[in-house]
Amino acid sequence: MTAAARLAPIGAKVSDSRQSHNPFDRPEQGPRGHLPVLAGELVDLIGPQLGETVIDCTFGAGGHARLVAERIGAEGTLIAIDRDPVAQAHFQAFETEAACRTRFVAAEFSQALKYLQNEGIRASALYMDLGMSSLQVDAAERGFSYSHDAPLDMRMDPRQELTAEVIVNTWSEQQLAQMLRELGEERYAGGISRQIVARRPLTSTSDLVEAIKAGMPAAARFGSGHPARRSFQALRIAVNGELEAVDAALPIAWDSLEIGGRMAVISFHSLEDRRIKRFFNDLATGCTCPPELPVCVCGHEPEAEVLTRRPISAGEEEVGMNPRARSARLRGALKLEGARGLQLPERKLKAREAHQDFSEAFALNGHLLDRWRAQDEQAQAL
Repeated sequence: MTAAARLAPIGAKVSDSRQSHNPFDRPEQGPRGHLPVLAGELVDLIGPQLGETVIDCTFGAGGHARLVAERIGAEGTLIAIDRDPVAQAHFQAFETEAACRTRFVAAEFSQALKYLQNEGIRASALYMDLGMSSLQVDAAERGFSYSHDAPLDMRMDPRQELTAEVIVNTWSEQQLAQMLRELGEERYAGGISRQIVARRPLTSTSDLVEAIKAGMPAAARFGSGHPARRSFQALRIAVNGELEAVDAALPIAWDSLEIGGRMAVISFHSLEDRRIKRFFNDLATGCTCPPELPVCVCGHEPEAEVLTRRPISAGEEEVGMNPRARSARLRGALKLEGARGLQLPERKLKAREAHQDFSEAFALNGHLLDRWRAQDEQAQAL
């Protein structure tokens, strides 16, 4: 039995193809000309080596995976994760030509990573592309795009019940406004939510676009970008629980790396990028003791070295070929020896407990010292 077969659960796809294949030698990348964003930059950042195990948390059309497969070679293993059935179909084509061993896990990435951890699998490198696949956007019937008239769906996993149509037709005006404001950073959230409620029922993307336009000042409808862009973003994030998924997946993904492993994440809006930046910076922090503590009692060492002090963005040439790359931001980190310790919340709790013990001991010592001084003064008086 091969190593890949031992890694694979029942029903998992395994390939031991030794064929060298590089689809990036031609302009079209992946199915129907799909262009992976920041592909070269991501692969350079995680630096996959021959024979390593790499986890692709968001396989999509496999654009990044094809480059990684070339780097890790025939003895390497690429584990692909995606909850979209369309991605699984692309993987079946990818595995027949991949230059490495392969495996696919059909699940939301935090769930899939837990599953892999339970099997004892640790990766040398791991990456996530949190953006919408162009294959999803271009599939008009899925309702992700404001450029096509389609049902209000927006589900990445068609098995889930919540859709965009359910949200726009059942949530209160206050809930809609809060969603648009927090998840889309939409400044006209109040007006848009009023128009959505007033025009119910909304059943298509065109219905929603008209409601959004009606809820905005006339001047705002003709600004930079499509007027529905932020609202559609907010709805998509809400339907798929994207921010919750990122918050859940980041620490699990980090735990899935071996010491010396590299992790990279591509995000497409500030809500995600701020989370990733804060996560890596927290891991790179040393002592977590409260600032009022005179000495370190936590003994914590940094778990990560941040590889991107500033996020990597696409160059003019890539943006010209793929306008969707304009908002992409890439960050990465290297896992250090200090990562063998407690998770950050546990470390902070430990530091607070140590601080409390130190303070209590300091107070007790001060009380004893005062008592000893009083006894000494009494003895001298006698």
